[in-house]
Amino acid sequence: MLRIATVNVNGIRAAVRKGMDTWLADRSPDLLLLQEVRAPDDVVHDLLGEGWHVAHQACDIKGRAGVAVASRLPATAVRVGLGDDEPPVDTGRWVEMDVELPGSDRRLTLVSVYVHSGTANEPERMAAKYAHLDKVTARLTTLSEQAAAGERDVVVGGDVNIVHRPVDIRNWKSNHNRTSGVLDQEIAYLDRWFDALAYVDLGRRLGGEGPGPYTWWSMRGKAFDNDAGWRIDYLLSSPGFAERARTATVDRAAAYDQRFSDHAPLVVDVD
Repeated sequence: MLRIATVNVNGIRAAVRKGMDTWLADRSPDLLLLQEVRAPDDVVHDLLGEGWHVAHQACDIKGRAGVAVASRLPATAVRVGLGDDEPPVDTGRWVEMDVELPGSDRRLTLVSVYVHSGTANEPERMAAKYAHLDKVTARLTTLSEQAAAGERDVVVGGDVNIVHRPVDIRNWKSNHNRTSGVLDQEIAYLDRWFDALAYVDLGRRLGGEGPGPYTWWSMRGKAFDNDAGWRIDYLLSSPGFAERARTATVDRAAAYDQRFSDHAPLVVDVD
């Protein structure tokens, strides 16, 4: 089996202090996608340790965003960002790595993505989110076309900060079209990725019909204890690769004080 994991670490230094290294050793993924890394390259390499091929983009704004792809398998190419003219608010949000899979003549392209959370009542922040989602969709379109032509398999993982359906959030009615991440205009992007571009939502396909399993809980109140969560972390794949995916698991911590992030890792095993 090939194991792929994605997790928003909410700061890799803090995550390691809280036990991320133990989780990483126990789960032993072959391919790891990280978001909100919030650290420079040397820190990321040091904390992950030896044996990883790492591609990382830090945000131009210190202490914000940052995404990385780490592979135990040989890496053949790396592509960072979604354009040379990216403003600082868009940096640290998109990294691609091509890897070699044993016994396969098709390259696998891995993508780690982090999308702005946005704020529903702040038009400028939502405009930045939609502008970034437009760039993401354009790149996903190209990758989808290449996958359909047999040029590559594609896996896209990360924190998209959008739920897709009512089963993906505990409190749908109170948040729908009121809170960023639950707006119809945002959800339309996911509809396009799944329907027009044919990406498969592995977490939903393999994780059951829901509600949940959720991947993020607010640090406020008793959200985690009451499982009042959101499913905003995804592993998406091209259709051919999805056929070989066997299991999807959200590694929800046993208790609030055992979490290393406010997000839980999503882990998929592939034949």
